[in-house]
Amino acid sequence: MESPPRDGQVSAEPTGSALVSRACELSDCDPRPFLAGRDAPRTYWTSPYGPEFAGGGTAARVTASGTDRFEEVREDADDLFAELDYNGPDRARPRLFGGFSFHEDHDPSPPWQGFGAAEFVLPRTQLTRANGETWLTVSDRDTTPEAVERELAEVRETLTDAPEGTNSDPPGVVAAEPTTTREEWAAQVSAAVSRIEAGDLRKVTLAQALAVELADEVSVPAALARLGESYPDCFRFCFEPTTEGAFFGATPERLATLRGRTVETDALAGSVGRGDTPEEDAELEASIENSEKMAHEHGLVVETIRDQLSPVSGEVRVADRRVRKLATIQHLWTPIEADLTDSDHVLSIVEALHPTPAVGGLPPAKALTTIRETETFDRGWYAAPVGWFDAEGDGTFAVGIRSAVTDGDSATLFAGNGIVGDSDPDEEYEEVQLKYRPILDELER
Repeated sequence: MESPPRDGQVSAEPTGSALVSRACELSDCDPRPFLAGRDAPRTYWTSPYGPEFAGGGTAARVTASGTDRFEEVREDADDLFAELDYNGPDRARPRLFGGFSFHEDHDPSPPWQGFGAAEFVLPRTQLTRANGETWLTVSDRDTTPEAVERELAEVRETLTDAPEGTNSDPPGVVAAEPTTTREEWAAQVSAAVSRIEAGDLRKVTLAQALAVELADEVSVPAALARLGESYPDCFRFCFEPTTEGAFFGATPERLATLRGRTVETDALAGSVGRGDTPEEDAELEASIENSEKMAHEHGLVVETIRDQLSPVSGEVRVADRRVRKLATIQHLWTPIEADLTDSDHVLSIVEALHPTPAVGGLPPAKALTTIRETETFDRGWYAAPVGWFDAEGDGTFAVGIRSAVTDGDSATLFAGNGIVGDSDPDEEYEEVQLKYRPILDELER
């Protein structure tokens, strides 16, 4: 579950930089036309455990870079929320949406123009759907409550009059070009295995990128809706900082949820495809459950998450390992919970866990060096934390996998796989191709 309701008013004496937010309830509103009618930046978030959000425009923006980017975002957000004047239910409270780059020294360049090392937006207009209710929130700075209330009424009227959203067909794929050939991939995996056998690494996750030319411009709201039909139990997200590109996806991997002092996270590592028949699917499930290689890879992730949470928690609870089935793939999955010894901020947990061994490796520093030396493309925000947090420091972040960054009629897709000592390059290559399918399927006609 995400943060429970804490209905009430949070307010501060208005100043020249006060953040003023007001909310009202709506009849149900489709996020697709809502997003289509908003100016960039645009944001979208939903999870299997909590509300659906859509946002547009900017009431406030928080950015940072370098080694202290997590702390800088937290400090600037604390300053912003300290001046919050909000009147509305807890479920519709203003939030900061955004994320981080995978590498701390990220330098935005195509296709990642506009995506900084840390970038968060508090939307000017925020749509919230939860527990059968729909709420509209309008926020602004350097203004009065009366002005925000007038804007709230104006936006509400436009949404009331807006037509229902319609389905948009996939844009169609004209061509797809991998950044790494099969032969190059085999060499990369073999080199990583050699480092592991030499004792320099225990595991490293290597990734590929797929440059896709589209027949038409992609409608990201429509793609997210289609992903919701195929992957309802995944975290679906979109962050579009400017009009030049949007990062979106449907990821099965939660990085962290903080609710009060309770942390929830997932260990997700080891994967195989789905079968065409129930019998074939069961055979594949058995193969992943009985694979020593995948059990080893998964165990490293569980062990590391437990070690990362132990210093800040009184108890870490590791559930039984199970298989999580998605539309085109199934994973080994272990839910993990912890109770913090003191109050904290979700960004502190996110910083402690990123990158997990599922997307980085072990030891972390050597794995990151190997990734830098091996991969021939810029990860940008791929496999990095994306999500939201509020004035209390509660929030949810997912790992930005099963994702793509798109700009008009082009898109770049990303997928990766964990490499351990007995990894086979051909098997790893085929497994990576499975991980393109969630996004590629929604782009193809």
